[in-house]
Amino acid sequence: MSETSAIMGKPGDILNWPMLKIRYMSDPASIAKLLPPGINPGKQPGVTITIYNFPVLNEPEYGCVVNVDAEYNGIEGEYTLGIAIDQEAAIYISQERWGQPKYYAETQYYRLMDFISAKVTHRGYTFLEFKGQVTGPGEIPPEFETNEWWIKQLRGVDSTAENVTWDFPPHVVRVYSKYGTAQIEKLQGQLTLNPSPWDPLASELPVRSDPEAWLWSPIFLDRRLTLEGALDADAFTPFSDTIGGSRWLGENGGPKQG
Repeated sequence: MSETSAIMGKPGDILNWPMLKIRYMSDPASIAKLLPPGINPGKQPGVTITIYNFPVLNEPEYGCVVNVDAEYNGIEGEYTLGIAIDQEAAIYISQERWGQPKYYAETQYYRLMDFISAKVTHRGYTFLEFKGQVTGPGEIPPEFETNEWWIKQLRGVDSTAENVTWDFPPHVVRVYSKYGTAQIEKLQGQLTLNPSPWDPLASELPVRSDPEAWLWSPIFLDRRLTLEGALDADAFTPFSDTIGGSRWLGENGGPKQG
């Protein structure tokens, strides 16, 4: 089946922009290193990158989501390492309210006829580039459900305490979504991950399979955010020191800021 549904909105409406989805397999050990205790690697060492332009606060938000396959409390899903966006107004409220790991970066993403181009730059480092061609329509999948894992946490204000204190200890946020698909298009292209101390995909999530890429126009059927169980606060402490507000490990456990 390769039939498509009508895309909502008018020509030029940013609601019409498809998401650029890129997926590849990495090293199981690399993914396990980036997951905080209590979040476990998924059945596959999968990395999913989503480049998008979507209206947030009634204006365009260009972004790049980096997810890894992960399981929490027996539920398979994806752990969100970071969401690089170019709309500063949405960063802090997203972190404070939902634990959504947004941080500021610049994304260029466009389509010219059947040519697709995307790149993401943070702190002067263009850490991701993709160039490709649309090769034809893809199969429309059945409706499906997803789970993403975010972390909501707030360390204590007393910086003189001998040990880390918490005003709100780390809890898992479950992001349940249900989707249909309005349109999907297959891509043939090249993913390039460049060295960066701020978004170290190239070093921390090396590519171990041929990346797959496609354009996806979702139908949003359901979305629910719920506060789930608490994580071990002491074990999570190194994951609180993060690069650029993302969930990449900071000075206590991983790549250091450049």
